[in-house]
Amino acid sequence: MTTEETTFDEWAVLELMGHRRLGARVREQQIAGAAFLRVDVPDTTRQPAFTQYYPPSAVYCITPTTEEIARAVAERHAEPPVQRYELPAPRIAPANDDHDDGEYGEFVDERVTLDREI
Repeated sequence: MTTEETTFDEWAVLELMGHRRLGARVREQQIAGAAFLRVDVPDTTRQPAFTQYYPPSAVYCITPTTEEIARAVAERHAEPPVQRYELPAPRIAPANDDHDDGEYGEFVDERVTLDREI
């Protein structure tokens, strides 16, 4: 008897335990000897494409579907992969009218503006 190993590689709606829903291309992938799901979320009008890896235990449900439906779900449920609370606070040079030689540098705003308020 021969065994044929099948690897999951489908467009799907992925539901995660953290009440997150993604429309993406989902594939199995080994990382450091462990099985993970590679989730490739396509571009939407609100965010660029991104890839994330999840252990199977984080998945509540996988619903295979068409690429068209997965992309529609990605558009409707667009959540940025990085949240505002994970980003550094802006660096602001102290106000000092006596120094105009750039001793403190200029205002540097390192914040990333997201489409939705956290």
